[in-house]
Amino acid sequence: MYAPKPTSRFILFSLLLLLLLTFLAPSLANEDVDDDIESLEELIALDEQEDAEGGHHETPSEAEFVSKAQRIVLELNNDNTKRAIDGNEYVLVLGYTPWDARSAELMPKFAEAATALKELGSSLLMAKIDAERYPKVAASLEIKGFPTLLLFVNGTSQPYTGGFSAEELVIWARKKTGVPIIRISSDAEASDFLKKHSVFVVGLFEKFEGSYYDEFTKAAEMDNEIQFVETSNAEIFKKLFPEFKPTNLFLGLVKSEPEKYTEYEGTFSADGILQFLDDNKFPLTTVLTELNAARVYSNTNKLQVLIIAEPDDFKKLVEPLQDVARKFKSKIMFIFVDIREDNLAKPFLTMFGLEESEDPVVVSFNYSSSLKYLLESDTTPTSIEDFCSGLLSGTVSPYYKSQPIPDNKNMSILTVVGKTFDELVLNSHENVLLEIYTPWCITCETISKQMEKLAKHFKGLDNLIFARIDASLNEHPKLQVDDYPTLLFYLADDKTNPILLPTKSSTKELAALINKNLKAQHHEVRDEL
Repeated sequence: MYAPKPTSRFILFSLLLLLLLTFLAPSLANEDVDDDIESLEELIALDEQEDAEGGHHETPSEAEFVSKAQRIVLELNNDNTKRAIDGNEYVLVLGYTPWDARSAELMPKFAEAATALKELGSSLLMAKIDAERYPKVAASLEIKGFPTLLLFVNGTSQPYTGGFSAEELVIWARKKTGVPIIRISSDAEASDFLKKHSVFVVGLFEKFEGSYYDEFTKAAEMDNEIQFVETSNAEIFKKLFPEFKPTNLFLGLVKSEPEKYTEYEGTFSADGILQFLDDNKFPLTTVLTELNAARVYSNTNKLQVLIIAEPDDFKKLVEPLQDVARKFKSKIMFIFVDIREDNLAKPFLTMFGLEESEDPVVVSFNYSSSLKYLLESDTTPTSIEDFCSGLLSGTVSPYYKSQPIPDNKNMSILTVVGKTFDELVLNSHENVLLEIYTPWCITCETISKQMEKLAKHFKGLDNLIFARIDASLNEHPKLQVDDYPTLLFYLADDKTNPILLPTKSSTKELAALINKNLKAQHHEVRDEL
């Protein structure tokens, strides 16, 4: 017996980043690591000296800045890789290839992060390796895809789990190399920090000790994305978090508008603080980009509502939508997707058969239950709020794709669509042999031809129906198939347990299997082919 296997209908999106100019640092193939680092520092010092000497110099271009920054990153090769990793406590390695677009996007950010870490006095060595030029070295480091980021701690690697902006790289690297929290003790330090960070967690502690502080520290070490800051000075704290309520113990999250300051009101436990961050670290409505897609999809809030629209249409909704988002905060994540961005919008639209839509579309995904939903009324703040309420109460029905109902008159093989699956298959009093196919399936054509022959052979047998369904355009909760083509035989007296027929059988063998199952029900049968 064949038991349909559940399969998620959701696509996990990889980051499809824009192609930028590939930056390649000079090869350091034959030098000792200590000499490499010393030479790099001399070059940087020379740059700094030139900058200090000349008021006549022109402002450096962005390309010059990137070129200077990249000289801080050590280029690994056949000769220096082992010494670099074995000779340093912390090494963050970027594995790349010159032709990979995502590598090209990440490399200047990696170099910028290296510059920032050097200025902060970090002991972390930032290095990169061209996996196309040095494939054996890359393989020895277990670099298999591009780009790959690995942190080596005393020679042992661990995967990178942070974001991909320069700031996020710096935050993650400092947390993993023993600096999970920045302590601020003066107005000048606070001002300097605010110039560099727009999102952070700040804690006020009378003393940097005790159980509350221990939980704060634990949360800072466990989090991989957000910079944690601490101070014992209330005036300094107020500069970082203006909506401060005078007390000896306070924790808040600072992020971008429209909800810049959020106070933590839970108990001081690491788990509570981390949950608070998960619930609040994104804006009320997040604009989906290729850079933040991984963070959005990995968010612990598994119920997401997406508004897929033109930016001008979204602008009309954004202000009232903020009020709607506040009502469902921590329960639903709201996301805007620019309908013009095919890489981001089209996969979602395809799931609903709305690839050609030019009007705003509101959909929802529950990643916990693998169900999706569609707002089928006009897109207004009121309709979106009602839609969200229905999602939480369970009164909104899941959405399943379906083609229009076809005319099956005089057809030897019936065309089944999502809307007619119950009527023609599950509720039918006849035996039904259903062919499940997709247009892109290479071997489906062979089964289709066999179905034509079988339908002709069994023509006139009233208790047997031949049918087919295009699984790329039609869905049904009781039709969960992940292999194509698939042949399911639904017997009249047991529609809940369809029999899986082998698709690699000959037409004669399939006819014999049909007869065998019909005989078991004492039905009239014909001779085999």
